[in-house]
Amino acid sequence: MDETRPQKTQGHTLVLGGARSGKSAYALKLAQREIKKDRDEPRALFIATATVMDKEMQERVDAHRRERGHMWHSVEEGINLGQCLSRHAHRFDVTVIDCLTMWASNMLYRCPEKIQELVEDLENALTNCKCPVFLVSGEVGLGIVPENKVARRFRDTLGLINQRFARLATRVIFMAAGIPMVIKGQDS
Repeated sequence: MDETRPQKTQGHTLVLGGARSGKSAYALKLAQREIKKDRDEPRALFIATATVMDKEMQERVDAHRRERGHMWHSVEEGINLGQCLSRHAHRFDVTVIDCLTMWASNMLYRCPEKIQELVEDLENALTNCKCPVFLVSGEVGLGIVPENKVARRFRDTLGLINQRFARLATRVIFMAAGIPMVIKGQDS
């Protein structure tokens, strides 16, 4: 991945954390503040990267949609996040992408040869996006080195993706036990 590219943003935020750290809920809380309440139509875009593969996952997705409420328009896109953001975000006050962890997994499984291109597409879309975007991602680099090649490749890929979008973001927040810690930029 190209590490030397200059980064210009529109006030995007990366929210990182471990499993069940509160990262998605916190990103949504911050994004809610960006929604203009002047119309009774969806004003916020939620891009979900997870693929529904069973009943339990479908129930989770349905529950999350109910929790977000009618002001949110949901789109499911597991691979082409840059295209999805470019196609939809201009109509909304704010966007949440949840999550880069699943996106990395999807790319490694379905199209590993296109990871660089897809990351660059999302970077370009974020650079040109007029609304603030909240990216949610897992931090998998705090544990032991995985014992198998596939797990090490996933950890390394996600680590590089997180580094890249942390550089692009104007604010980076690390979540632990539901507590936000601003590690870049300022808390709002």
